[in-house]
Order: sequence, then structure tokens, then C-alpha cells
Amino acid sequence: MAASVQLDDLDLQILDILIKDARTPYLEIARICHVSGGTIHVRMKKMEDLGIIKGTKILLDMPKLGYDVCCFIGVYLDKTSSFQDAVSEMGKIKEIVELHYTTGAYTLFAKVICKNISHLQELLLSSINLIPGVQRTDTFISLSQPVDRNVRL
Repeated sequence: MAASVQLDDLDLQILDILIKDARTPYLEIARICHVSGGTIHVRMKKMEDLGIIKGTKILLDMPKLGYDVCCFIGVYLDKTSSFQDAVSEMGKIKEIVELHYTTGAYTLFAKVICKNISHLQELLLSSINLIPGVQRTDTFISLSQPVDRNVRL
């Protein structure tokens, strides 16, 4: 696990602004923070170089695009040596939007977005459960997502 990086109050203030709206222009951030635009550019570059800021993402309304089912799939692997190949194969499945190596009952825990229940069933039967090393899966369908945010700094 990576060591914690020391950030000062200005860095944290910049991140707080970007967490609320990642599209905030640097000059607007500078105005809010009472510093120059150049200072914001330097701080952003520093945080990118340190790997604190990894990029930006667009947030899509998946149901409006026809993807109505969000679920979580706990994956049991048959043996430890299956891990790398299973992760590699699961990484090729476009419906898997997050994949976590976990403690507890499951080796892997995946967040999956599908068009409908038939799509989910096809994904499980024809893709995930056919990956060598996958012993079995447990699927949990999300009914709603009342909280979706970054951690507050």
C-alpha cells in the first residue's frame, strides 16, 4: 500500500473544489483560493505527478443509455493460482466497471452494469462463469444508489 502524501491546506482546498465539480476552471479555483492561476497549475501538476489526481471521468446516466441493471458479483476462485488469469479475463468484459480483490468470502467482487436481467443472465452463463478458475458466483442486484461520492478530505 502506498504511503500517505502530505498535502497542505491549499492542496486540500483545490481537491475539495474539484470533488464538487471537476470541470471548475483553474482561474476560478485560483479566485476562490485567493492565489494566482499559475499557482493552481503548479499544484495540479504536483498532484498529478504524485498520482493523487489520476485523471477525470465523465459520469453517465446509465439507465438513459439503456443499462437498467446494476449489480455486484462475488466471485469464488478455485485456487490462488487462478487469480491473475481470472482478473485478466474479467478485465476484458465491458460490463464489469469495477473489480476488487477482497478479503472474506469472495476472492473478487465486481460491479457490473447490464441492459436488463436477460443481459445479466447471459453475461453470467456465457462469460463470467466460463472463465477458467471461477468456481462459482453470488449476484446482488442494486435497487438504488442513494449515495455516490468521493470521500471528503
